[in-house]
Amino acid sequence: MGEWVTLDTHHGPVRAWQATPEGKPRGGLVVIQEIFGVNAHVREVAEGFAAQGYAVLAPSFFDLIDGVEADHDALPYDPDGVKQGLAHVNALGVEKALEVVRAAASRLAPAGKVGTVGYCWGGSIALLSALRLGLPSVSYYGARNVQFLDEAPKAPVMFHFGAQDKSIPPEAIAAHRQKLPQMATFVYPADHAFNRSVGHAYDPDSATLALERTLDFFAEHLG
Repeated sequence: MGEWVTLDTHHGPVRAWQATPEGKPRGGLVVIQEIFGVNAHVREVAEGFAAQGYAVLAPSFFDLIDGVEADHDALPYDPDGVKQGLAHVNALGVEKALEVVRAAASRLAPAGKVGTVGYCWGGSIALLSALRLGLPSVSYYGARNVQFLDEAPKAPVMFHFGAQDKSIPPEAIAAHRQKLPQMATFVYPADHAFNRSVGHAYDPDSATLALERTLDFFAEHLG
């Protein structure tokens, strides 16, 4: 089982769920949350990557938002939770989010090469982690990606999308292939959040295949 630790960032302390592998780590991974916080599902994801041999940190990004409610890591999977989560990520902003990733990656550096994997909003922060921080990253259904695709990547990135995801239309997926043709872009017969093991959108076959590809990516780029 993992545990909560505290990261020091330029903007203040941030809690992070730490999951530790058995034996020597293959590398380090920053798991970047959806808009619902570092809830039980995100912690489960972190534990899964630790079981594959990676030292993992899943930062609670919303800790940096002034006045945010104490239970921001348990936002419900309903319209109200979506509304709150979107307000939180907009209040946080990209620069602070990347500072949290940078702090987590620094903490993980003794484990070896460090990468990121992110989901939903976290998928777009994962992309930016490759573009701006030079961290090999996997981006799951990042609906905010397109605005950043003209930036030159400093590290490889892999993309996973669902063909039934109304928030990411086919032309947005096509833009990834056009603007970053050297990066792998995969599309699955699934909806947004197909990797989330709770909720109606979960697609186990797509999630399993995407995870296999993700692990192959990290084996190549991290160890």
